[in-house]
Amino acid sequence: MPAELACFEERCRARFPIAQILYNCPRCGGLLEAVYPAPEGHPSVWKQLWRERRLSNEPLDQSGVWRYRELLAFLDDYRRVVTLREGNTPLLDAPRAARYGGLDRITFKHQGFNPTGSFKDNGMTCGVAQAIRLGARRVACVSTGNTSASMAAYASAAGLDPVIFIPHGNISFGKLAQALEYGARTLQVEANFDQILALVRQLADRLGIYLLNSINPFRIEGQKTIMVEMMDQRDWSVPDWVVLPGGNLGNTSAFGKALREMKELGLIPRLPRLAVVQAEGAAPFFDLYHAADRSRLQAVPHPETLATAIKIGDPISWPKALHEVLTSRGVVEKVAEQEIADAKAVIGRCGIGCEPASAATLAGIRKLTAAGIIAADADVVAVLTGNVLKDPDYIHRYHTGPLSAPDGSPIQAAFANPPRLVAADANRIAALLGE
Repeated sequence: MPAELACFEERCRARFPIAQILYNCPRCGGLLEAVYPAPEGHPSVWKQLWRERRLSNEPLDQSGVWRYRELLAFLDDYRRVVTLREGNTPLLDAPRAARYGGLDRITFKHQGFNPTGSFKDNGMTCGVAQAIRLGARRVACVSTGNTSASMAAYASAAGLDPVIFIPHGNISFGKLAQALEYGARTLQVEANFDQILALVRQLADRLGIYLLNSINPFRIEGQKTIMVEMMDQRDWSVPDWVVLPGGNLGNTSAFGKALREMKELGLIPRLPRLAVVQAEGAAPFFDLYHAADRSRLQAVPHPETLATAIKIGDPISWPKALHEVLTSRGVVEKVAEQEIADAKAVIGRCGIGCEPASAATLAGIRKLTAAGIIAADADVVAVLTGNVLKDPDYIHRYHTGPLSAPDGSPIQAAFANPPRLVAADANRIAALLGE
């Protein structure tokens, strides 16, 4: 069976050619996913091959995505691939964060170590490869920040024309600066993320644009490798929990798909449980998970959170994400702005740091351990999705004040670390430092 696009809806499962430009099923409107035959051979052979590729100087092998290309078999010619050596992100122990979260131990899988500073690079290298295969010249995305930075970099590296649509006034300057620096044509639209995405989908066919938001199934394929690389780094020992922030839910969809496929291939013996954490002001997936009727997501028309990377009220990937959470016996939690801000400061004091949305993971873990859902001795991997430098203004306002929630209420900085102005006097400085 060749690689194909398949409708995700169980009642449909229609199949389409892999090189057809589609974002939804033409028959039922459902989401699409890439499907292909399982690689042949014993799991131990693949594990050994992937480990050996770490020592290779070949560009594909140096990529933490394409190193695992047997699990991404949608291309027939890897010369189309543009890699910035994405992936290769570390697992980091954080004892202080573990104590704060009520755990004996926690490990962070830090996607902020990617070339453009977020997990989006894992998916974007695959999305751009498919764009090149299709002969696209212009690619576009709607973004609250990280997607725009990643798409601009990979599209420019591939010689494509990147066009970015962003909600006016709802993007950090750090992320906007990346998109501008990488040469993307950037349009600030006076609407929220969900409204702009609907607009751009109307324009895609009309203007010959290939869309690279997470509705693109090839983006999801690349993001699968975050979990594959994590398992490789852990010598294929399965954690009890994988905790991640929830925005448009592409990562939830990708992680669950990757874990299921690894289990089906015999690479891992069981599934970890997924815990998805949303911000209180943008938590439609939390509401869906806890609803009596899970057949329809109720969008949040005006999502509000300072964690702009997850400020999404109508997540496009919710059907896939719900399936993966339920399949893994997972949970969905939500956290307040205050909880996110303090968790972010704690992660910083571990010497690690992250963008605000990433800190939702630790904030959620703190709530889930307090509720007895995650045990203190559980083996937990929390995914940090973006680099600490993505939103420096947030950091400065937290530590020096004032930092206010979207409703105007003040955030109390429990871990504030403001700079101090001192005179140019050695004795006074020595006294201040406790000589």
